[in-house]
Amino acid sequence: MGAAALITGASAGLGLEFAKCFAADHIDVVLVARRKDRLDALAAELVAAHGIKAHVISADLMEPAGARQLIADVNALGVDIGWLVNNAGFGTSGLFHELDAAKEAAEVQLNCVALTELTRAFVPGMVARKTGRILNIGSTAGFQPGPLMATYYATKAFVNSFTEALAYELRGTGVTATVSCPGATATEFAAVAGTDTSKLFAGDVATAEQVAAEAYAAMNEGRAMIVHGLRNKLMAFGSALTPRAVVLSMAAGMNRRA
Repeated sequence: MGAAALITGASAGLGLEFAKCFAADHIDVVLVARRKDRLDALAAELVAAHGIKAHVISADLMEPAGARQLIADVNALGVDIGWLVNNAGFGTSGLFHELDAAKEAAEVQLNCVALTELTRAFVPGMVARKTGRILNIGSTAGFQPGPLMATYYATKAFVNSFTEALAYELRGTGVTATVSCPGATATEFAAVAGTDTSKLFAGDVATAEQVAAEAYAAMNEGRAMIVHGLRNKLMAFGSALTPRAVVLSMAAGMNRRA
């Protein structure tokens, strides 16, 4: 069987849009999320529109054994993973010491640990075949600490750093790693994180379709990083030149609920 694209968090938002990008290029997909009904509907849509094969796996990557079970399920399909999109993730907001401890741990598990386990599982096969693409979804949040979203910002700092280092290590192998760093994007994220009334999501925000299309193109070009939008580029790279106390104060102000 041919190579396929594995996409986590494929039931909505960026993950759904990435699935559409691959299908439009006639690449088979392995769709992963907790909500199987949504995955089944998306798979049917992609098969009908593009004639590809779409595999559905319901998985909870917030569980410590979730990534290992997913890897076993993918191996059972008998498909080579030529593209890995680590998109699944979520955020929380509020004072860290008041937030639910189990949920904070699950956030690290999903955003960092599962991403690392999946990457480690599928990259060796890509390197052996001398071809492959990894796309990890980081964030502009990963360029500075984020009071009132402390865990989320920290997890995205990990994703950004990990992917850039991986991209360097993979040079000359035929495999590339790309980190997509969007800012505020119109997905379910804000409602889940409780930041939909914050200044961060005030005014115009990017659409999931826009961000996914740009990230997909950057992945195919083998770029190590893409920061979406001029404003986000200025904020992300400007933070390195701004006094840390100012950066912290600005981030807290943006994350504070209205």
